[in-house]
Amino acid sequence: MKNLTMDLVTRYGVILEKTDNSFENLGVFNPAIMQEGNTVHMLYRAVRDGNFSTIGYCKLDGPLEVVERSKKPLFFPETPEEFQGVEDPRITKIEDTYYLSYAAYDGINVFGAYATSKDLKTFERQGIITPKFTFEEYSNLVKKNFEKISDLHIMFYDLFIRYRLTELMKGKIYVWDKNIIFFPKKINGKFAVLHRLFPSIQVMYFNDPKELTPAFWEDYISNLQKHIVLHPKCKHESSHIGGGCPPIETKDGWLFIYHSVQNSPDGLTYHACAALLHLEHPTTIIGRLKEPLFSPVERYEKEGYVNNVVFPTGTALFDDDLYIYYGAADSRVAVASVNINKLLNALKKK
Repeated sequence: MKNLTMDLVTRYGVILEKTDNSFENLGVFNPAIMQEGNTVHMLYRAVRDGNFSTIGYCKLDGPLEVVERSKKPLFFPETPEEFQGVEDPRITKIEDTYYLSYAAYDGINVFGAYATSKDLKTFERQGIITPKFTFEEYSNLVKKNFEKISDLHIMFYDLFIRYRLTELMKGKIYVWDKNIIFFPKKINGKFAVLHRLFPSIQVMYFNDPKELTPAFWEDYISNLQKHIVLHPKCKHESSHIGGGCPPIETKDGWLFIYHSVQNSPDGLTYHACAALLHLEHPTTIIGRLKEPLFSPVERYEKEGYVNNVVFPTGTALFDDDLYIYYGAADSRVAVASVNINKLLNALKKK
């Protein structure tokens, strides 16, 4: 059946490829985007041989033309939790401060972290803001939601324990929490942050990251159903979903571009998806597309370090055209656009 939603999307192809520079000779993808007038700042995941990640920088004039590109990383691992890399950045600006969120990867564990900046040149680490629970600890907490939460939330962690994967991997394995994304303004006076505890998307609120103690997370996970923004629901979300681009404030609600992962006989396929969330209560869904916004169809999306991937991570708005920047096959940065009014209308009809 034809996907009518995809007719809204215009593809512009690849705008950033890997180079011979040692920090990005394996791939460049999953960029954070900050638009300031006609200038688009792109902070992209740069991967070198061995799958070690830093964050590179380039500047665009308008939505597509790269006019400046740094020959060295802008942001790179400094802490033990970041040994293998700082991955998949997103960026938002709240008042006069930029918030750069990213996944800290030590080769085994993945935690959500963020750093702040006033000038997009120097960044101050604010630390990890996601829970540090083993799979067994997490499984025991999430079971308290048993009658109110999807079986997938429990099954994944129970399987991890049942097959004793922690012992097989010879280390202390913590639950992965990825796709950390700040809303671009406070909600009800607090920072609002999207994150992903498999397989759904949740939201957390805080005034100060010091509030995010083990006790906070014990209560949060014991009542996880209260914090879920989106559950996997459709065929193209049959594996899991996760955050994509920072939410965009509109008069109709928060326009949220996210990613979904579909199980198929050929492996996993990553899609770009869209939903519309209530401005004051993001766990209230106003509309949600029943089909992907767009999926891997071009060769540069279907073939790469990881095949069949479109992974949206940032947007820029020029007139009514919303440009979506995404990682294509975990190898390169590509761009697509959609008329924001047509997309909002499509979401409101759902």
